Amino acid sequence: MSVQEQIEAVFADADTDGFLHAREIGVPDGPEVSVNGDDPVVLASVFKIPLAVAYAREVVAGRLDETERTKVTARYRTGGIGTAGCADDVEMSWRDLAHFMLTMSDNAATDLIYHRVGQDAVDRVLADLGLSRTRLIGCCEDLFASVIADLGGSPDDDLEAVLGGATPEQLDKLSVRDPERTTSSTPREMTALLDAIWTDRAADPAACERVRTIMAQQIWPHRLSSGFPSGVAVAAKTGTLPGVRNEAGVVTLGDGRQFAVAVFTRAHSLADRLPAVDGSIGAAARLALDHLSAQTVTP
Repeated sequence: MSVQEQIEAVFADADTDGFLHAREIGVPDGPEVSVNGDDPVVLASVFKIPLAVAYAREVVAGRLDETERTKVTARYRTGGIGTAGCADDVEMSWRDLAHFMLTMSDNAATDLIYHRVGQDAVDRVLADLGLSRTRLIGCCEDLFASVIADLGGSPDDDLEAVLGGATPEQLDKLSVRDPERTTSSTPREMTALLDAIWTDRAADPAACERVRTIMAQQIWPHRLSSGFPSGVAVAAKTGTLPGVRNEAGVVTLGDGRQFAVAVFTRAHSLADRLPAVDGSIGAAARLALDHLSAQTVTP
């Protein structure tokens, strides 16, 4: 059985459609593993990686003082993780907001950074790296607004309440689940982005280092990291929406070799908790990297 067939079996056992691309960092024409790797996929919060690059570019260029403080107000408190779940206004520096955005996927921190940096700055990152199939459509509040609109709500409605009253049929038709109607990319373009960050081609080396450092501190261990033993470092970003479970990142093996891997899933269930799907991301990544590490080409 080929490694692609083994990975497809992992996804099938988890009752999900799966999309994966993996490659060694710094080896442009080296071996790769691809399972639907050129198919369009919903990014969900994985979009925070190119946003982080745009942010870091602004900081290193001196256009943004990362120690300057700003306030997270009620506009951004949609519930959830970090400042997005706070009951009161929170004042933080830009660098701490960037930390929260990538390490815990704080949506409020993300939107403040997006509005400070701007869509054009993110689009420049994508254009500079030739990521022609990656598109960013607004930030988290724009995604949430589309969900509420799709479910027949009004802009002032509470997102969680609207989602709680939705039927599975309504959830299945949400635009945020359709890569043709929301922020999207392909697994191959996400590993290309990661490779550019890890080889200092995505921005000034100091900017790339900022992104790498924060991604290495992500707190979620249940997807990519679940496939690897202690001693294997994972720097990554998750993404989650109804029925969608993703993660893209760089895995550093004990011998120092590094691999970019992007795994996207579209589950056949819309349940809130999908542990089998979460685990399939790590299992599929492990199969891909075991295969690649056995035939590594030194750059």
